[in-house]
Amino acid sequence: MGRKVNPKIFRIPFIDQWDSRWFANKNKFRYFLEEDLRIRKFLKRKLKNCGISRIIIERFAGMLRVIIRTAKPGLIIGKGGLDIEKLKKEIKLEFLKNKELNLELNVVEEKSPSLSAEVVLEEAILELEKRMPYRRVLKKVVKRVQAGGAKGVKIVVKGRLGGVDIARAEKAIWGNLPLHTLRADIDYARGVAATTYGSIGVKVWVYKGDKFV
Repeated sequence: MGRKVNPKIFRIPFIDQWDSRWFANKNKFRYFLEEDLRIRKFLKRKLKNCGISRIIIERFAGMLRVIIRTAKPGLIIGKGGLDIEKLKKEIKLEFLKNKELNLELNVVEEKSPSLSAEVVLEEAILELEKRMPYRRVLKKVVKRVQAGGAKGVKIVVKGRLGGVDIARAEKAIWGNLPLHTLRADIDYARGVAATTYGSIGVKVWVYKGDKFV
């Protein structure tokens, strides 16, 4: 089971929480969930290459709180907070028009970006799209995560690697990756690199150590 499901979802009842943190009745639940997905998609598009590791959305009575965890908070906040105020206005215009909701937008620095699967994935995709050899990308990811203090890492790339005619998969593994151990704090992310010779799928697992709640 541990090798078949998303490692983050598998551990949510034990050592993690959902990224959408609110309660709603059955009539409003699907609308709130759809809006959360749209907000995340909007932010990831607007803040591409800003090292976003997680977007947490909380809802209270009359308030919507969005928490952005990022490795590069300065790029999002901007000089004197101008960029984040502009982003806040865009979110209100796009999603909260004609709604009596106060928006709170918080930016939190990711203190260990090398241990965030999303940040590592973003950099790997960026390098693949710049035509860096995939083997060098794999080695670079492993070295960076290893230097960050992780206990294990795995990265898989799949597609027309190097522009070959037949798609194949390549992977690099270092350390331990106990997928069946529920107390193991494993971060996971996946994405697609759009290269000149086709799409390359990328998956990253980072084992940070055991977590006891």
